[in-house]
Amino acid sequence: MFWRDQVSRAAVFVDAGYLFAQGSVELIGQKSPRSALTLDAAAARNFFRDLVQKVAPNTEFLRIYWYDGTSSGPTPQHLALMHLDDIKVRLGFVNSVGEQKGVDSLIVTDMIELARNRAIADALLLSGDEDLRVGVQQAQEFGVRVHIVGIRPARGSQSLFLLAEADTTRELSAAELTAFLKPNSSVLELDGRREDCRVAAAALAVDGLADVAEQVARMQPTQERQVSVELFRAQKKIPSSVDRELLTRARKALGGQDLDGHQKKTLRKAFIDALESLGDQTEPNTEVPNP
Repeated sequence: MFWRDQVSRAAVFVDAGYLFAQGSVELIGQKSPRSALTLDAAAARNFFRDLVQKVAPNTEFLRIYWYDGTSSGPTPQHLALMHLDDIKVRLGFVNSVGEQKGVDSLIVTDMIELARNRAIADALLLSGDEDLRVGVQQAQEFGVRVHIVGIRPARGSQSLFLLAEADTTRELSAAELTAFLKPNSSVLELDGRREDCRVAAAALAVDGLADVAEQVARMQPTQERQVSVELFRAQKKIPSSVDRELLTRARKALGGQDLDGHQKKTLRKAFIDALESLGDQTEPNTEVPNP
């Protein structure tokens, strides 16, 4: 009887550095410091324990190995994990520039030793580091199936060479992550304020472009307005001299900022709309006379 028929245990290997880095990208929209996220340790344990049955059904859950770096001993988060059943915390260190060291070797050593001792038949690895390939390869040589778990979009956050070694791969979605990892409310409030500012700035820019469009429209000779409108409707063009005037004034109205493609399109449409609204109205000369 093959040993896998006798040993049907699975272990989970969690690279906490990858979890927090890529988790913040998925949940917040950008890589953020760990303080921006809150980990529910018990919920994380339960999630990964349940994940074993989804990825490697009919196996017995062994334990979760949780790998992280520290610069001054275990943190309160590490201690919370350490005091839970079914989790073993392994700590490397963080150097003076914030780089995590020694964690990869801990993962590789544990994976190979468990495989060599036939303690596991399946390994679930949450990480993206290419340096773990050697551990995956050697565990597989002992007959262990290795399942690489990533955080969406995994193809952009995990080594392609690491993924190529996997027996299976799986992506965790934002909905799955929020079962145990959530952005802090202060971060959400800050993001909300930033979005409000962005929307307000965009609205002010649109208003400014509309004002510029109307100013330039009023400068056009009455007899040329309809010609400009017909040219735009037929060819989506504005006379080049008029277009330059529009862009120059709009750039000045936006504080010297160059207009993007959407803003240019908005400006030109507003100009044509203003011409049509003015129609055959005679406007006073808006040019400043030369002395």
